[in-house]
Amino acid sequence: MPEGPSIIIAKEKMAEFIGYKVIAAAGNAKIDMPRLEDKKLLDIKTWGKHLLLCFEGFTIRVHFLLFGTYRINETKEALLRLGLTFSNGEINIYTAAVKVLEGDINSHYNWSADVMHPQWNEKAAIEKLTDKPDMMICDALLEQDIFSGVGNIIKNEVLYRVYVHPESRTGNIPEKKLKEIADQARKYSFDFLKWKNEGTLKKHWLAHTKKNCSRCDLPMYKEYTGTKKRRSFFCTNCQELY
Repeated sequence: MPEGPSIIIAKEKMAEFIGYKVIAAAGNAKIDMPRLEDKKLLDIKTWGKHLLLCFEGFTIRVHFLLFGTYRINETKEALLRLGLTFSNGEINIYTAAVKVLEGDINSHYNWSADVMHPQWNEKAAIEKLTDKPDMMICDALLEQDIFSGVGNIIKNEVLYRVYVHPESRTGNIPEKKLKEIADQARKYSFDFLKWKNEGTLKKHWLAHTKKNCSRCDLPMYKEYTGTKKRRSFFCTNCQELY
């Protein structure tokens, strides 16, 4: 599943189509395709893992789910979910969830929950964590209404950075450590973006898919933790279980 930084990269790659009208719309998404034709793409925004194609009066929301992909000015051998043709090129989207959001896009999203948005509110995220004392932090970091854009890679890397075991209960984690988690969720997301653009992301992984702890030189554990049962990679020696 693409995480927030990857969606920002998609937005940046598609920015060349802003200001151009849709000449043709196609695909098997259950939306009114003719409605898109002759409409100008006014802006492209992101909220966490959502790509938002903004037109006058409505927005097309794209969620890439687990295996969604896109191509710009090329196609692939797969069923087309949404294809938009402009005078200067085309966007083709596959294996994604596509939905129309009516009206002002700002009425649909709380931008302060997006860890990479300028309006990100760390204090609000910490308050939401304290309201869920029994939730494991591995689940909490994947809650999109708290940390929009954070996915499993970022979760594992953040918890390793802050020395916290993924099965720690949020109510047992000291407030100072919760602040550190929230702070690193944002910082690592921007590191992820930088490294992804450089093509060096995997070289910087310290926890995700790793077999040994680089700090302790001990085996890393791999378990499907929390209620979400997502893969967690962690060191029981240096990551404290609260």
